[in-house]
Amino acid sequence: MRFLFLEPFYGGSHREFADGLAAHSCHHIQLETLPARFWKWRMRGAALHFIRSVGDLSSFDGIITTGLMSLSDFTALCGGRRKPTLVYLHENQLTYPLAPGEQLDLQFGFTDITTALCAHRVLFNSSFHYDQFFATLPGFIGRMPDLKPGWVIESIRQKAGVLYPGCHFDAGHQEPPPLPPGPPLIVWNHRWEFDKNPQAFFAALDQVDRKGIDFRLALLGENFQAEPCEFTTAKSRFGAKIIHCGYVQSKADYVAWLRRGHVVVSTAIQENFGIAMVEAMRHGCLPLMPHRLAYPEILPKEFHAAFLYRNTDDLGDRLATLLLHPDRFRPHRTVLADMMARHSWASVIGRYDRELESLAGAGGGRADAR
Repeated sequence: MRFLFLEPFYGGSHREFADGLAAHSCHHIQLETLPARFWKWRMRGAALHFIRSVGDLSSFDGIITTGLMSLSDFTALCGGRRKPTLVYLHENQLTYPLAPGEQLDLQFGFTDITTALCAHRVLFNSSFHYDQFFATLPGFIGRMPDLKPGWVIESIRQKAGVLYPGCHFDAGHQEPPPLPPGPPLIVWNHRWEFDKNPQAFFAALDQVDRKGIDFRLALLGENFQAEPCEFTTAKSRFGAKIIHCGYVQSKADYVAWLRRGHVVVSTAIQENFGIAMVEAMRHGCLPLMPHRLAYPEILPKEFHAAFLYRNTDDLGDRLATLLLHPDRFRPHRTVLADMMARHSWASVIGRYDRELESLAGAGGGRADAR
């Protein structure tokens, strides 16, 4: 079968997902993309671009798109020629935290609602995301002064499901390499943006450093704008401890950094799945993650007590323990690496292909990763 994938924000997890699905599906998936910038304008205007760029839709069995697309606008512009469409929600604008100084624009939340209503199928990237969306939706609709469309909640829920994104690594057994000699390496492999909360990360590092515990630091992840002040300050504060600073273009080089890592840390205030943490665990890093968001879902329960922290002080204490006593936690590296194999594209692509086949028939059974 042939599917058209419209991705208005081709970067980060959106790019990883689109490329992975196209590469691993047994169906032909044609990607049409826009650069990963100006997300607000993408939600407002991507439909106007795609309706001209994609041309005749008749040769496709279905369409795939994501939450930064106004599917209702695209549907109207299609003039009745639109194919059955699956929307994959990496995030939504009802629950996404506001950047400092930013004011809430309700229209983006309503765009998510109308996009979901126009879709034949809506997939969330985690149960946490699914639950958070439907918990927030009644209150969001309740902000309307009158004519509140409560019916949309159940209408969207009836077509919604959960399916974890695939990750770009092999599915088989993978033995993490021995840790290199010298001070242990702490990895940060997240976007350099407010929702990943780098301030809390560097505060925990400062707490560890004041205890006299030696470490090295690899600051990975993309930065789409000017360098955040937290990173500028960290360069001055930690100096020679930072052995890499900046986005790694090569996937092989990125994996090599992960395989050198001892600990990977997240301090995110927004995370609906956590590909970066899954990748790091797969390649041998021990995780430290907040006990919230999607993290308790992606980390096997038997590891919650060791690797989920409650607050910044708790993070500092746990990080110090991991750095001072690496042998105590060494066996967990292999176990976690094998467990993360469940998220490889090879492991999940069958469920995606079944979703696409149901979509082409305008059907849709619920595929659920829970």
